[in-house]
Amino acid sequence: MSITVGLADDQQLIRLGLRTLLESEDDLQLAWEAENGQQALELTRRCPPDVILMDIRMPVLDGISALRQIAADPTLAAVRVVVLTTFESDEHVFAALRAGAAGFLIKDAEPADLIRAVRLAAAGESLLSPTVTRRVIDSLRARPGPQSTGTNPGLVELTDREREILALIGQGLNNDEIGRRLYISPATARTHVSRAMTKLGARDRAQLVVIAYQSGLVT
Repeated sequence: MSITVGLADDQQLIRLGLRTLLESEDDLQLAWEAENGQQALELTRRCPPDVILMDIRMPVLDGISALRQIAADPTLAAVRVVVLTTFESDEHVFAALRAGAAGFLIKDAEPADLIRAVRLAAAGESLLSPTVTRRVIDSLRARPGPQSTGTNPGLVELTDREREILALIGQGLNNDEIGRRLYISPATARTHVSRAMTKLGARDRAQLVVIAYQSGLVT
């Protein structure tokens, strides 16, 4: 079964490179291309893909604003958005996480990482490598403010195991790595993650990283 992918980037050369890469994989199918967030939003509503590769800085409507509207639309709940970013210079990474980004992909990432990000997002996982997670957390620590304040009320509903797993997610571990760390199966880890997401009202694992840091489970 093919994974359908939407591309949203205002740079034609970037879109060309991404399109060529996606078309080289038998299980990935390009659904559409957009050169700004408004086009991406309209195309998503008209033809929802499994995954969107979304640039942040685009004209007309930026990627974060488009992402927020996609995440807020219950009819698009199955659409996963992976944010494309030049991490060092982008000040909106946390806004994207909080808006519902399924993960981050640095624009100079290896092609294999991009393909992996799409497949993980389609499977309900997130591409949050330890390096990216560490930089996200460092950025939040360096810029205290509204984005890093408050406690999620769902935390009191978590079991001890779910809190333990939330902390590991905050460190960037995937289900396989969590399973090995806690001596449980990946399927069991996935079940705990799903329950934690429900209790915390998180759209996906990326938002769990923010919650883990805000709650003090990641230090």
